[in-house]
Amino acid sequence: MSLMDHLIFFPVLLPLVAGVLLLLPPLHGDIARQRVMAFAVNAALILVALILLGQSLKFGPQMYMMGDWQAPFGIALVNDTLASIMLVLTAILAMAAHLYACAGDDNKGPFFQPLFMFQVVGINGAFLTGDIFNLFVFFEILLIASYSLLIHGGGKQRTQAAVHYVLLNLAGSAMFLFGLGMIYASFGTLNMADMAYKVAHLNKENIELAKSGGLLLLVVFGLKAALLPLHFWLPRTYAYTSTPVAALFAIMTKVGIYSIWRVHTAIFGDYAGELADLATGWLWPLALLTLVAGIVAVLASQTLKMLASNLVIVSAGTLLISLALNTPEATAAGLYYLIHSTLLSAALFLIAGLIQEQRAQAQDRFVKGRPVAQPLLIGSFFFIAALGLIGMPPFSGFIGKILILQASSSAVEASWIWAPLLLSGLTAMIMLTRAGSTLFWRAAGQPAQAEKAHPLKVTAVVILLACSPLMVILGGPLSDLTVTAAQQLHAQPLPVLPEATAVTGVNP
Repeated sequence: MSLMDHLIFFPVLLPLVAGVLLLLPPLHGDIARQRVMAFAVNAALILVALILLGQSLKFGPQMYMMGDWQAPFGIALVNDTLASIMLVLTAILAMAAHLYACAGDDNKGPFFQPLFMFQVVGINGAFLTGDIFNLFVFFEILLIASYSLLIHGGGKQRTQAAVHYVLLNLAGSAMFLFGLGMIYASFGTLNMADMAYKVAHLNKENIELAKSGGLLLLVVFGLKAALLPLHFWLPRTYAYTSTPVAALFAIMTKVGIYSIWRVHTAIFGDYAGELADLATGWLWPLALLTLVAGIVAVLASQTLKMLASNLVIVSAGTLLISLALNTPEATAAGLYYLIHSTLLSAALFLIAGLIQEQRAQAQDRFVKGRPVAQPLLIGSFFFIAALGLIGMPPFSGFIGKILILQASSSAVEASWIWAPLLLSGLTAMIMLTRAGSTLFWRAAGQPAQAEKAHPLKVTAVVILLACSPLMVILGGPLSDLTVTAAQQLHAQPLPVLPEATAVTGVNP
């Protein structure tokens, strides 16, 4: 086998090796060398993710069996269009967040660079894994890294938010294990492709147990995805952590959304027999209520970071609506919107960080304060991010929302989703307008020339903001990618054969 046959494992292997090496001499204690190495790994991850995307389009879904232990018993990694899109998204986001951190935020506490790498290990592993137990393992890796990253730099507010975050996620991990036990007891396997095929053939005595396990996993994934009423941890956690960590965390709720796609769309989907569309009835009301809760929280936001955090909840509610629609068209639309909302939410966190640094004590609070040192530059960044998040043309948010609205297949569905989605856009417009006018126009005193943004921070924001118009310019090919990913996710499951090899195309 060639090196390319093992490429699927590289998004996990590269940051894992880098994270370990960053803890050892001669890299440990030398922040300059750590930055160079982490930057090189992030650049390599972008390249690997793009190659994997090309392979998934050329060869279809591929299953990689660790140690050549055969399916469905071996540890499986799956590269299909959905997984590779998420890898590309993670790589771009990690590069931008890391560049921002390298301007000095990474030096405000110990072990930022290795923890950043371990966080990427967990996220990439969650997107690549082909079985639910390893999804749990990668969840734990990313959560353990996030516990430490959350309090990077210290502070009372961060510690309080971290305690809340850790306790909730520990409870979520315990429920995850209980759910896995129920699933294994009823299916006899935790391989997702194998489960998707077997679910329609379960014995009657196992159906209720499988249903309980599936719904328990929905609670766990809902906690990660900020599904109401499990979303209260998010605003304070994201608003009080350091700026580059908040930007990287913009993809954390999407890991929960992705997991629901993998389990409740691909396994408990249309071909699940008596368990078909297990989560749909629960997702409809909870998705709408999550969106409404996000809208109310947006209106109550008092800082730009808190506003960005609450907009993440709004985007989670929007994505959950696309999940509730449960059609390939809705999934494709949701995937496009997921990419857009992740990148622009992260950009808004970075912009809030720039504003915090230039307004002295007023920071990013919506109060009268010292003017920012670079009003034209940062104001332009804010204006572009705001238009994208509101959903105004010609930016990607407009296309994402239009695709979701068009995915409603009946007048009844349209009547339920059009009003809240349009109301969320109006609310975002009102609050972002208020934020912009306060932060950039209600100013007193003189800006300090020494507080101009570091070039690396500016570069990071430009990378993320540039993705929005690019998603419009490349809208056709990108939509084709999301449609392909959705069709693979909704495809009829096939049996997983024991002789499946590392390069065998397998419907995940």
